[in-house]
Amino acid sequence: MIKFVLRRFLELLLALFLIATATFFLTAAAPGDPLLSRTLALPEASRDAMYAKYGLDKPVLERYVITMKGMLHGDFGESVVYQGQTLQTILRDKLPVSARLGLQQLIFGVLVGLLLGVIAAVKRETWIDRCIVVFAVLMMSVPELVLGLIFQKYFAGTLKLLPVIGWPTGKDLWFGGWKYTILPTLSGGLLYIATYSRLLKTSILDVLDQDYILTARSKGLSEPRIVWSHIMRNSMIPIVTRLPVTLAMCLTGSFMIEKIFAIPGIAAYFVEAVSANDLSIVLGETVFLAALFITVIFLTDILYTIVDPRIRIQGGKR
Repeated sequence: MIKFVLRRFLELLLALFLIATATFFLTAAAPGDPLLSRTLALPEASRDAMYAKYGLDKPVLERYVITMKGMLHGDFGESVVYQGQTLQTILRDKLPVSARLGLQQLIFGVLVGLLLGVIAAVKRETWIDRCIVVFAVLMMSVPELVLGLIFQKYFAGTLKLLPVIGWPTGKDLWFGGWKYTILPTLSGGLLYIATYSRLLKTSILDVLDQDYILTARSKGLSEPRIVWSHIMRNSMIPIVTRLPVTLAMCLTGSFMIEKIFAIPGIAAYFVEAVSANDLSIVLGETVFLAALFITVIFLTDILYTIVDPRIRIQGGKR
């Protein structure tokens, strides 16, 4: 187990290094000059000083070495577009907004999805099962952008029940301003409902056909014990595998939802940074998101071996 964890940790560091390297050279090769519009009217001396401030006067390879050294200390440099802003300040201001939105979508979507998945599996081949399947397929087919615009039109526009745009700030950032969060939460949460209801239903039906379920029933075990000790535990393996990745995705925000509801989250800011060729912020956010996803996958591999005792680490024993 220790060798497995150490090996995966080293692979994590190597993956981050390769991602950071690829991102740096891709952004450096991208057309456009992020300082051109800001320095066009400046004297030549001031223009040169501005380029020197951000290190854009140096050759690409020298900039790469400087950037990698700074990355080891968590320093990706100052934003070229927004003076005084760094990756740390942007994450501090923007990430909590995306995190609250994503967590609300996740909690709502996963809980309802798992409930519908169980109901669909128990009531299989009935009208209830068919309705849940149709609902899931429909929600997976409709983009969250379309759902958000529909909710805005009818719930905010026609019925005037909820605000069209906005997000709680200040002391209400985490536990206030609920009326602003309902429509964005529904827009993204419905996809989670569809995904997890279908996933759990399929997993439960697969487990029900296993021989060990028939054996448990033949031994006279009570149905509740069979359900919770055998069916649900083994059915949750795909959920445990997928849930951490979903959590990482929801924490990083959704550009479409943040854009149409004017939510000042990290996803919308990232797209703006790419459009403005804000090199240091693009690199910093890419590495941060990559580290988040790779860490989650690493933890998922470990969780997988805990949830399913049939899985072995290479050369290991139960």
